[in-house]
Amino acid sequence: MINKLKRTLKEGGAAIGTFVLNESPDLIEIMALGGFDFVIIDTEHGPLSVETTKNLVRAAEYRGITPIARVTENTATQILRVLDVGAHGVQVPQVTTAEDARKVVDAAKYFPVGNRGMALARAADYGNVNALDYFANANEETLVVVHCESKACFENLEAVASVPGVDVVFFGPFDMSQSLGIPGQIDHPVIQEMTEKVIEVTKKYGVAAGIFVPTAEKARLRIQQGFQYIGFQVFESFILNACKKEIAMAKSK
Repeated sequence: MINKLKRTLKEGGAAIGTFVLNESPDLIEIMALGGFDFVIIDTEHGPLSVETTKNLVRAAEYRGITPIARVTENTATQILRVLDVGAHGVQVPQVTTAEDARKVVDAAKYFPVGNRGMALARAADYGNVNALDYFANANEETLVVVHCESKACFENLEAVASVPGVDVVFFGPFDMSQSLGIPGQIDHPVIQEMTEKVIEVTKKYGVAAGIFVPTAEKARLRIQQGFQYIGFQVFESFILNACKKEIAMAKSK
């Protein structure tokens, strides 16, 4: 596996991805053709299973877009299964402490970095590899993304970002606003101050900063601010918005 997204981030570049909740591999191909750098296959909020994740990963690899899987919770089994079917990285919600972050790394990486269960599944070409080479490659190329989306996590931000093996700290403005008692107010001054702190801390520890954005303008501003891993909308929203725009134009007088 060669993780193009991880290389981009390590070189200081920015990448734009989107979340997908639909099981259609066609959508993944369309994302790639549309210019997205990566896709976040969202098993947390959507109905997607490990089986459907595997087919979405196949489509992503075929079209050259990096597949990242967001799991439902921080458990070794969930992380193991999406990586075994070929996801190039794992994104884990509700990471609050350094111990939580270490659990993610431990589940995502093989010995001596972590304790991921060893198997030669799809990610290892079904065993058509040198096992030791595969384990080393997976440790090097697998991207680890942890969410910071609560007040408690923000208070532990430095400890989380400093955990070896964490590649991206993903700031979730909507969940953070809820945690702060200002639900949905993602442009609130407190949220904006937090984003500045995320940039400061991630730079200090040499990891990439990630964030969810609802518009292209916000994406551009966040990249200028220093965010590298941009989660741009949910792809189904792109389709809906495009339909609404074109139909409104067609019906306009």
